[in-house]
Amino acid sequence: MAITRFQYIRRRLLLAVPVIFFIVVLNFLLIQLAPGDAADVLAGEAGSATPEYMQQLRQKFGLDQPIYIQLWNYVKNVITLDLGFSFRHNKSVSDLILSRLGPTLLLMFTVLVLSVSIGILLGSIAARYLNKWQDNLISTAVVLTYATPVFWAGLMLIVIFSVKLGWFPTSGMEKIAAFNTGFIRIVDIAHHMVLPVITLTLFYLALYARLMRASVIEQYTMDYVTTARAKGLQENRIMWKHILKNACLPVLTMAGIQAGALLGGAVVVETVFSWPGLGLLAYDSLFARDLNLLLGIFFISACLVVIVNLIVDIFYASLDPRIELK
Repeated sequence: MAITRFQYIRRRLLLAVPVIFFIVVLNFLLIQLAPGDAADVLAGEAGSATPEYMQQLRQKFGLDQPIYIQLWNYVKNVITLDLGFSFRHNKSVSDLILSRLGPTLLLMFTVLVLSVSIGILLGSIAARYLNKWQDNLISTAVVLTYATPVFWAGLMLIVIFSVKLGWFPTSGMEKIAAFNTGFIRIVDIAHHMVLPVITLTLFYLALYARLMRASVIEQYTMDYVTTARAKGLQENRIMWKHILKNACLPVLTMAGIQAGALLGGAVVVETVFSWPGLGLLAYDSLFARDLNLLLGIFFISACLVVIVNLIVDIFYASLDPRIELK
């Protein structure tokens, strides 16, 4: 039985609650398996520490309690959206994440839109000209980009376009000392985004292009294509008017699945380009053993993946009228 879009969204969000709860518990337990804690890091930075001082630090951060009590306290705090306190930054985890969430979302959704759009276009062209020079060129290019490590591609782009040519900045999100506002600031941020976005987009568009190519080739064998040809429709019209919409469905499904991997790739890119987002923050918190901050980032990342998959499912139903929201 079909339901309204609002009812579908509400049902999906309710189903997401136990999934996120499981992720929260699993992340907490996995983090505990790693050696060392915040007290070890602070004591190491101090150069020396007495057993009494170490005990005080562990009491301060609640690390002296059994694991199950720490887990219970953490889950209770997450339910009330209290993600704890970062000893490294001397600031609440929520404030830190909110200050870094915008740059990561900007980078993530720009890459997602570009990689899916360009991947669909290249895959369609390759399938349309199957086994011709266009197909061979696109297939070779996407295989090379997919096989190239993301961090290496980022470093090479910096060397060529920043160091050698001086076209783009090497790091950061904007010129801090410029204090730009309005449209000038938007242009400055876009200028800083070019290399990080290209680095991630090249990797993911290769995946979507290959998937789109295979999907279009499969659609060409369907009965409705044979019927369209029998009616005298031109190949280009059949391709762009009928096949494309159906062939996009597997690509959108993969885009939703890849949302989590995209966040993982953002960690590498944000580190290489010093992009002030959640990825760079997670990288720093890992080495600082700032577990509250790291767990908070994992929690927000899980929520983002759930939201992206929900959006993809809604687009899925919009593209194919045969699919009902249930």
